[in-house]
Amino acid sequence: MTSAAHSAAIARLLTHPAIWRGGDCASEPASIASGFAELDAALPGGGWPRGALTELLVEREGIGEVRLTLPALVRLQAEGRSVVWIAPPHRPYAPALAAAGLDLARLIVIRGCSSAEALWAYEQALRAPECGAAFGWMQAHEDRALRRLQVAAREGRTWGVLWRRPGQRASATAAPLRLALSPQQTRLAVRVLKRRGAELAQPVLLDLARTPGAPLYPLPDGMPILQRTSTSPPPARQHRLRTSQRKAS
Repeated sequence: MTSAAHSAAIARLLTHPAIWRGGDCASEPASIASGFAELDAALPGGGWPRGALTELLVEREGIGEVRLTLPALVRLQAEGRSVVWIAPPHRPYAPALAAAGLDLARLIVIRGCSSAEALWAYEQALRAPECGAAFGWMQAHEDRALRRLQVAAREGRTWGVLWRRPGQRASATAAPLRLALSPQQTRLAVRVLKRRGAELAQPVLLDLARTPGAPLYPLPDGMPILQRTSTSPPPARQHRLRTSQRKAS
C-alpha cells in the first residue's frame, strides 16, 4: 500500500463514530438542543445529554440558571414528555413559566419531603419513561447514590439535572457533564468543569435576554416546608402548577 493510500485508509477509519480522539468531544447517543448555539458547540452531542446526569453549580441564585434550561424543557414537552422538579428551594412562579412556553399540565413539582424521600422520588422520576427531564435540588453526595441516579437516567433516557446551590459541596463524579454558572456583566458565564472530551479553557458566555425568563421566587416568610418523618419513603407530595398562582411576596 502506498503512503497516500495508507493515509486515506487511516482518515476513513478515524471518521468512524465509535472512535473518539482526545481533542474532540465524545459522541452522545442522544441529546437535546439547549437553545443556545454557542453552548451546544461545547456540549458532547451538540446539546444537553439525554439519559445522563448533568451537574450545575450556581455561584449565586437568580442569575438566569433556570432560564438557561427552558428551551430544552419546552422541546421535551413538545415530544409529549413531562418535566419533574424535586425539592426546588423556592416557589416556582407559574405565570412566568407559562409565558416561557412550558405546558404547566406537564410540569410536576415535588416538595415538602425529607432528603431521603426527595432522593427516592428523584430516582423514580429518572426511571419513568414518560419523564423527559428531572431536576433535583437535593444534596446528594454519596457515590453509591449518585451512581444509582446515573444508571436511572440512562435506563429512563431522562435528562437529569443535579443543582448545586451556593455553598454546597459538589462532587458528583458520576455525572458525565458538570458546568459552573456565574454572572459576567449582563451575560451568563458557563464554565465546563467536566465533559466527555477535551478541556475547554474559556467559559461560554450567553446572552439570556433573548430567551423568556422564569425565575424562582422565595417562599413567603413563615411558610413552613412540610417534612415527613416516615423511614420508608412513600410517594412525595406532588403539585401541578397553575397559571392562577400569584407571585410570592
